[in-house]
Amino acid sequence: MQNEHVLNRVKSVDSSRLTFKDVKAVVKLGLVQGNLIPTFAGAFVAIMMTQRSFLSSMPELLTMLIGSTLIMAGSCALNNFYDQDIDRIMPSKQERPSVTGKIATHSIFRLSFILMLIGELLLFSINIETGLIGFLGIFGYVVLYSIWSKRHLVSNTIIGSFPGAIPPLVGWAAIDPGLSKIAWMLFIIMFIWQPAHFYALAIKRKDEYAMANIPMLPSVKGFARTRLGMLFWVALLLPTPFLMGELGTIFIVLATILNLGWLLLALSGFKSNVKENKWAMSMFIYSLNYLMIFFVMIVVVTLIQMI
Repeated sequence: MQNEHVLNRVKSVDSSRLTFKDVKAVVKLGLVQGNLIPTFAGAFVAIMMTQRSFLSSMPELLTMLIGSTLIMAGSCALNNFYDQDIDRIMPSKQERPSVTGKIATHSIFRLSFILMLIGELLLFSINIETGLIGFLGIFGYVVLYSIWSKRHLVSNTIIGSFPGAIPPLVGWAAIDPGLSKIAWMLFIIMFIWQPAHFYALAIKRKDEYAMANIPMLPSVKGFARTRLGMLFWVALLLPTPFLMGELGTIFIVLATILNLGWLLLALSGFKSNVKENKWAMSMFIYSLNYLMIFFVMIVVVTLIQMI
C-alpha cells in the first residue's frame, strides 16, 4: 500500500519544476561538504610537512578539491540511483528526487558517470596516485558498499568505512604521492570514526532498515550489541594521538581530550535508564562535531608548528 502511494506520487510529479535543492539531494551535497574538510586537511598538512609553499601548491590543491567534490557527488548520485527500491520503503528517504521522480532515473545515472569521469580526469591530471586513490574510493563506496555489503552483510558499515576514509589520502597524495605515516594515520582515524557515527544514526532508523531488509547492526543484533560495538570503536581512537607524535604535545593533549569526551558519552549508553534514541542522537551529534574539530585542529596545530 505504501509503495503504491509512492509510485502514484512519482507519476504525478512535474519534472520541469526541478530545483537546485533536488540536485543537491541527489548528489548528497551535505555529505560531500563534510568530506571536503578531511580532504583539505590532508593536503594542507602535507604542504606544511613537506615544507612546500602554500601559494605554489594552489593549482594542485584547487584541482584536487574540485575533482574530489565531483567524484564524491557522482558516487552519491549513483548510490541514489541504485537504492531507489529500498528508498521507496524507508519513510525518511521517500522525499528524495530519485524516489519522487523529480529527476528521471536515466538522468541520475548519466549525471553520476559524468561527474565521476570529470572528477577522475582532474585527479589524474595531478598525478597517478591521486587518481588511483580517488578511483578506489569510488569503487569501495559504489561496489563494495552500496551494491554488495549494504544489502547482504551486517558488517556493511565497517566495509563502507574503508572508502569513507579515503578523503585525507586523496588530499595528501595530491601534494605528496609518497603518503607518509601521518597520511595513513588520518586514514585510520577516519576509518575508526565511522562505525560509531553511522551506528548512532542506524539506531534511530532501525525499524526503517528492518522494513527494507537492510542488515544494519541495530536492526539485526539490537541496541545492546550495537552500543557495545560503538564503545569498542570509540575506545580504539584513544591510542591514535600518541602515534602522531610529529604533530607535537599540544595536538596529543587536545586530541586525547576529544577522544575521552566521546568515550564518556559512549559509556553513558550503558546506564539502566538510558533512552536509546536520545543517546544515539547525542552520539551522532558528537561524532559530527568530532570530525570537524579534529581536522580543523590538525590544520591549526600543523600551521603553528611550522611558523
